[in-house]
Amino acid sequence: MTLCDASALIALINQRDANHDRCVDALSKLPAPLVTTWSCFTEAMYLLRRYGGWLAQEELWSYAADQILVLHFNEEEEQAKMRVLMEQYRDIPMDLADASLVAAETLNQRRIFTLDRDFQIYRFRGNQPFEVVPQETRR
Repeated sequence: MTLCDASALIALINQRDANHDRCVDALSKLPAPLVTTWSCFTEAMYLLRRYGGWLAQEELWSYAADQILVLHFNEEEEQAKMRVLMEQYRDIPMDLADASLVAAETLNQRRIFTLDRDFQIYRFRGNQPFEVVPQETRR
């Protein structure tokens, strides 16, 4: 299992995305399934509509139907944690989708598939860094 942010989902589906090939390569090395939250899924659907219309959205739906992507529904305790996290990281700022992933501590997963650099700052269980995949390429 690997946590998955909307940015990686969009790059996987949008072949014009500058990070498409990088994300496809990274996906082949990650343990299945990808797990995302409803907040991230919603964000990805919204942005995919803009980038590729219904066909791009349909591809994301197929990821869920084929169990490549599993949706995690944040329980009440995690929802309360999301509010705390958004306040804690308000200077970045942290959006709802990111907070939903960081708060999903019941999954006990530090590895996250994302292109969002903020996950280099966010902490799992308050003090542990996330293992961000794909790693940022240095130039």
